Amino acid sequence: MRYISVASGSSGNCHYIEKGNTKILVDAGISGKKIENGLKEHMIDLAGLNGILVTHEHTDHIKSIGVISRRYDVPIYGTEKTWESMENSIGKIKEHNKRVFLSSEDTFIGDICVKSFPTSHDAVDPSGFTFRDSKGKISIATDLGYITDEARAALIGSDIVVLESNHDIEMLKMGSYPYYLKKRVLSEYGHLSNVDAGNLAKDLIKTGTKSILLAHLSRENNMPMIARQTVSSILESEGICSKKDLNLTVLSREFVSDIYTL
Repeated sequence: MRYISVASGSSGNCHYIEKGNTKILVDAGISGKKIENGLKEHMIDLAGLNGILVTHEHTDHIKSIGVISRRYDVPIYGTEKTWESMENSIGKIKEHNKRVFLSSEDTFIGDICVKSFPTSHDAVDPSGFTFRDSKGKISIATDLGYITDEARAALIGSDIVVLESNHDIEMLKMGSYPYYLKKRVLSEYGHLSNVDAGNLAKDLIKTGTKSILLAHLSRENNMPMIARQTVSSILESEGICSKKDLNLTVLSREFVSDIYTL
């Protein structure tokens, strides 16, 4: 399998998973044109896309899913509650492209086994995803107020984990967000802090994870350098060297990532 981050941040998210002729997007929270152009940097065409998985209905995750589905005749996969919440926002979708998946059940899309898991966020039925083939497992876990037991269990054994590292707690507390928004971000239905990400990362690495890709950074309440330093410090306190024992990367909100391959 191959993984690419097309965009990752509080202003828009899109991930790409590929195996052989199977192509999957997870979310499409930036314009369709930006997604097309971003993937072209890696010589990838959206023609033949097998599906778009939706984590939840917030705009930074669904902005162009309707456009892409109509342009390429692509199925959209979401839970029943997510479909109910987002359907009026994405335009008319052909009936055969409306796919409902059940949380925690395996779904095969082409050559990839996809499994969703519930997450804690202020959406109607938010999900994370794992992707498996014979060589390993890639997981995407963002928009997490906290790490539930189900989410932790789903992530264990992943070779690559795309993990939310949304905010620096002190930057958030001292920043310009109004009190109600700070309270939301810090709640069990908000977002993971850099410290939260670091504490989960150390547990995942001990179970075999080789790459941690920090994702969904806040533009106002975080910086890539701070996120990386915070997580690295937590790992080093456990005797884990981020240069020797794993690949620790901060994904960009504006630029397409390298290709990560299993």
